Amino acid sequence: MLSSSEILADALYKAERYSRIVNEGISLKISKGHETAITFSYTGVTRRSDQHQLEFWITSLLRICRQLTSRRLVPSRIRIMHNRAKTPVEFRSFLGCEVEFGSNADEVVFSRTVTLLPIVSADPHLNELLIQYSEDALVHRKLDRSTLRSSAENAIALLLPHGKARAAEIARRLGMSPRTLARRLASEGLTFSGILDEQKVALARSYLADGDLPVSQIAWLLGYREVSAFTHAFKRWTGTTPRQTRASGNAASPRERIGIFEPHREQFTGRK
Repeated sequence: MLSSSEILADALYKAERYSRIVNEGISLKISKGHETAITFSYTGVTRRSDQHQLEFWITSLLRICRQLTSRRLVPSRIRIMHNRAKTPVEFRSFLGCEVEFGSNADEVVFSRTVTLLPIVSADPHLNELLIQYSEDALVHRKLDRSTLRSSAENAIALLLPHGKARAAEIARRLGMSPRTLARRLASEGLTFSGILDEQKVALARSYLADGDLPVSQIAWLLGYREVSAFTHAFKRWTGTTPRQTRASGNAASPRERIGIFEPHREQFTGRK
């Protein structure tokens, strides 16, 4: 369907509307102004510190846009929520720009002139047929399966570095009172403090697996003003200190340590 559009902007809007047909975990939102921003949002799953999947989505989007226009498009800005000390060299080489890690959104931004570029394979007749097919498919989609837990976890991840990941603020962002949040979590056998601690330890393990992030910065990313407070909490969660965990090489599981340029390296570099 994207390749049957007339200009890149049309293709992006179709991607926003119909991506749910082939994907249930991430939704797209297109914001148009001086620039066009494509924002990725996790739906029904937890964002946490996920790196390889989100980076794969961003590189895939850029690659598709380049194929549609037969041009080596370079975004004017890329922002990613998870943290890296620096942009990996191969990542930057493929994207053509630096990445703003530790941002409050996952998005790719293009200039307006880029989105007006023509699609090289535009086919108006095919476009009409595919739109009708996709609209029919959307009608039969199941309702959004997002859960309160995943929504709370995603809100927590945004507020942790600012020290504002408190029940009252999370409840406000989810459009309910703190009492309602507590009651609904309890109905699922959960507590806010339990979700918060689980989120912190998962993020801490992922950050510790990144050898470029100092423990002091990890403490700040998790909302702690003092490293000692983070160390005490981490030892309570895991039985070891952050530095001991990092030194042991057990900070994260092999899957959590996977970066985008491991399983997908040859896709973007042409090397095997």
